[in-house]
Amino acid sequence: MTKGWTPVEEQRTDTLVAGPLNRLSALFDHDVAHWPRESLPPLAHWLYFLPDDAQSALTADGHPLRGAFLPPIDAPRRMWAGGRVTFHAPLPIDAAAIRRSVVIAVSEKQGRSGALTFVTIRHEIEVAGTLAITEEQDLVFRPGDGSPPTVAEPDARISDASRDVVPDITALFRFSALTFNAHRIHYDRDYARMVEGYPDLVVHGPLQAMLLVDHLLRERPGSTLTHFAYRGVRPMFADRTLRLNLAGDAPMELWTIDPDGCTGMEARATVA
Repeated sequence: MTKGWTPVEEQRTDTLVAGPLNRLSALFDHDVAHWPRESLPPLAHWLYFLPDDAQSALTADGHPLRGAFLPPIDAPRRMWAGGRVTFHAPLPIDAAAIRRSVVIAVSEKQGRSGALTFVTIRHEIEVAGTLAITEEQDLVFRPGDGSPPTVAEPDARISDASRDVVPDITALFRFSALTFNAHRIHYDRDYARMVEGYPDLVVHGPLQAMLLVDHLLRERPGSTLTHFAYRGVRPMFADRTLRLNLAGDAPMELWTIDPDGCTGMEARATVA
């Protein structure tokens, strides 16, 4: 762990009301009736327990100051790199839920742009004393100098089912609003290009993950997701076709590719 810093558990409560689900269904071009009436669809818990930091407590990139829940890492750039989710029990709509979170690991690796610091957060969500979700999220912190995405070869995997979506600037703005995510790389094109060195606005990692799960449920209706592991491979950018791919059964392989055939996010899903 970071010298002089000790992890502290954070606890948040929320009521799992239907409103955010209805707005997510609009973003994904579903009729509201598509969504389950009794419980949240997989990964929809990301629409709850949202940050509520004061505006004055945000840094230049839109993220909150570090040093309390997150370690005081001396690296200005932060990204959600991946994670693992286990679904133990349903999260009923309108239920009161508790999420307990704590940092469980901090490690450093050397990347192209310098030292990278990886932070893993463990979340547990329960309803009425029953554990519903166990999750680990991996964040990566990197130096401030901008660097272009790495050159990648096209993904050679063969998809059993594919679907194209185009996350334009409006979709990125709506998802940022839906998750109260103020990270400027998703809506401030000048900031994304001139400060963080990206060629355009960056598609949220969680948005890609949720689109992949949505693709799975469209292709395999009635499936019950029990485990989902995902990893960001390289950034995907606004206004470019994002192809959602699915292959196999046990586990299912899912991945996104850009118009050049390069992978943005890859995942494995286990269903009952």
